[in-house]
Formats: sequence, C-alpha cells, structure tokens
Amino acid sequence: MGPKSPIYDYLRYKKKFPTVWCPGCGIGTIMGAIIRAVMSLGYDKNDVVMVSGIGCSSRMPAYVDFNTLHTTHGRAIAFATGIKLAKPHLKLIVVTGDGDGLAIGGNHFIHAARRNIDITHILINNSIYGMTGGQYSPTTPRRAFAYTAPYGNIEPDFDVVELGIAAGASFVARTAVYHIIQMGKIIEKALKHKGYSLVDVISQCPVLYGRLNKMRSPVEMLLWQKEHTVDIKVAAKKSPEELEGKYIVGIFKDDPDMPEYVSEYQKLIDSLKE
Repeated sequence: MGPKSPIYDYLRYKKKFPTVWCPGCGIGTIMGAIIRAVMSLGYDKNDVVMVSGIGCSSRMPAYVDFNTLHTTHGRAIAFATGIKLAKPHLKLIVVTGDGDGLAIGGNHFIHAARRNIDITHILINNSIYGMTGGQYSPTTPRRAFAYTAPYGNIEPDFDVVELGIAAGASFVARTAVYHIIQMGKIIEKALKHKGYSLVDVISQCPVLYGRLNKMRSPVEMLLWQKEHTVDIKVAAKKSPEELEGKYIVGIFKDDPDMPEYVSEYQKLIDSLKE
C-alpha cells in the first residue's frame, strides 16, 4: 500500500526514489512547491510538461509524473519553445539551475523572455555549479569561494530579476527556499500567468557552496536566507545602504497585457489563410 498524501500522485516514487540530491539540498523542497501549485490550480498532470537541461536541478523531471523532457545543457528553453508551438494547450514548466539557465543557456533565456512565450521558468539559484564539482557560476557573489575561485570570485554576478525584466519577461519574481509559503504562492501565480514567467528561487547547496563559504549545514544556509532576504514592500522603505548584500523577494513585474508569442504566431497563421 502506497503513501496516502495526494502529492504522491504526481511523483514516480515507486521507480525513481530515492533522489540523487544531497541531504539538505533545496531542490526537493522546490519540487514539492511546484507540485502543490499544480494541484492547487487543478491542472491535469497529463497537460503539464516539465523540461530541463543538465545539472542538479535538471534531474527533477525524472521524479515528477508529468510529461517530461530531460535535454542537453542550456537548451531546455529551446526544447520547451518547440513543444509550446506544437501543442499550445500544454502548460510548460522549465527548470534550470543558475549555470544551466544563465551561462550556456543565457541566450535562449533572453530571447524567450523577449518573445514573451508562455513558459514558466523556475530558475533554481544556488550560486554554484553543483553537479559538476563546484565551479563558480554567473550568480556566484563577488568574493565568494568556489573550486574555480579558490581566492574568491572577482566577477560581478547577474541580478536575475533585473536581467529578466530588461529582457522583456512579463512576470518576474524572486523567492527563497526558506520562504516556503511565499514560494508556493509565487509559483502558482507564475503558472497562471500567460506569458514568460521567471521565478528566481534562492536555494542552498550545503555540500559545495556552503562548505566552501563557511556555512556547513543546511540549517545555517536557511538561516542565511532568512537574514539576507527582504520583502519587496519592506524594501521600498529602506535605503540602498540598508539593502546592501540583501536579496529582495516578491513579485517585481506582472503584466498580463503583453502580447504572448504563440498567440501572436497563431494570429499570423490565421491571417494568411484568409
């Protein structure tokens, strides 16, 4: 007799568990939030497609009982674009890490946001390449340590929210694994939004990033998230000096009126038939 929780109806737990993720990793928590959002919205799991590239977070499609596609490094958004154009009625969820989504996959990210294609992009941001051994990534903070930055990272890091807004995404938000209730609500809103939805999720990697940066346990990393995140409404009342070194969390952009790519493409096709 299997587990009774409804969440197990959305998991391939009999064949694929336990997961490959390290103890204390935030990815499993994020996977649970995605599933609960899908359940809350009443989506048929057969109408949901989860696409990923390569990386720790990209193993998620192996565990969820949706339509799933595990693709090549950095190409998840390109594959998802093809699926959305072929089957517009499907709900597309792209899961990437910070390296997979912003380094090798950065070009696809920018242009999918620019087109405002109806994809929900969950960018799991743990500030390091976890699967391949601890190299620094586009979101590794300056002066943070990684195995390819043993003396501290000297490069400025991407602000994922600012990048998404500048590229043209119509829904842009940031949350953190520590803020589990907020994360679930934001993911639900992102799924309901028609257009490119970007959710930057600050997550913990205690085995690599944490250990290299003097946060050796998941608890320490979660407490760090608590202390270094500020709600967007609270942040509006604070000075730049007070916000130094903090991540602002909340919804930064939600524009339902921006033209969505697949709909515009269909209008073009229909006009050519007349």
